[in-house]
Amino acid sequence: MQQRTKQIVAITSILILMGFLLAQPIKGLVNEDKGTAVSNTDAASNISLEWVSQQAKQGLNASIIKEISDIEAQLPSASGPEKIDLLQQLATKWDDVNRPAPLGFVYEELATLDNQLTYWLKAGDAYRAAYTNLQDTATVAVLNGRAIQAYEKALELDAANLDAKTGLGSAYVSGTANPMAGIALLQEVVKSDPDHLEANKSLGLFSMQSRQFDRAIDRFKTVVSIQPDAESYFYLATSYENIGLKREAIAAFEKSRDFAADPTLTQFINRKIDELSK
Repeated sequence: MQQRTKQIVAITSILILMGFLLAQPIKGLVNEDKGTAVSNTDAASNISLEWVSQQAKQGLNASIIKEISDIEAQLPSASGPEKIDLLQQLATKWDDVNRPAPLGFVYEELATLDNQLTYWLKAGDAYRAAYTNLQDTATVAVLNGRAIQAYEKALELDAANLDAKTGLGSAYVSGTANPMAGIALLQEVVKSDPDHLEANKSLGLFSMQSRQFDRAIDRFKTVVSIQPDAESYFYLATSYENIGLKREAIAAFEKSRDFAADPTLTQFINRKIDELSK
């Protein structure tokens, strides 16, 4: 049940992300605005595990909130292996209810206590997932900064790690004034491993955001050949649609519908297919 809930949440977010991608060009790649940078010092000081935990508990079942709060209450007096065990339990709870923001903070604390590559990677991935659909730019900037720091820590432990390079490259593109450095990292990953799933997916999404739909198509064709799912076929279909390839778009939308577990996405796809069939 938990896995299905997470899948439905992820698929529903496709429509939100799609609208964001096509409405917000990447700074430095297309339609760059020359404005004044906003300081995020105040936001950074307010965003902590305690704060994101409080926010993330909103809307959760009371029994789940109690389970999480009980673990949190034990943390201040815990140390060593006991604290690591409690944090691992807490990470599992947040992951089960698909709350990536507190999950990122928990994995970062785990990594601080036990300097493992896996913890830093999971912290970075959780932070990136947390800010993907956020509209609060100050919070996005803080979480993006923490993601970058986590991936950099991972690369200190393994300078050749492709997953860390992928995460770092994606974070650079989406949240810094130097997106081309991120693109270069992602291209370095796919040069080393042409079938790297996340690097191809990230390059595909950024190609869509910069309206280079032909490049996005190439990336998502690679992605669906490795791991077909509703999300990737949806992005492939949308890319085809944007360059006028209706037949190919319909075929990809139909594939996305086959994998979809969310009736909202299915209904949206059906409408798109009807529109493209006229």
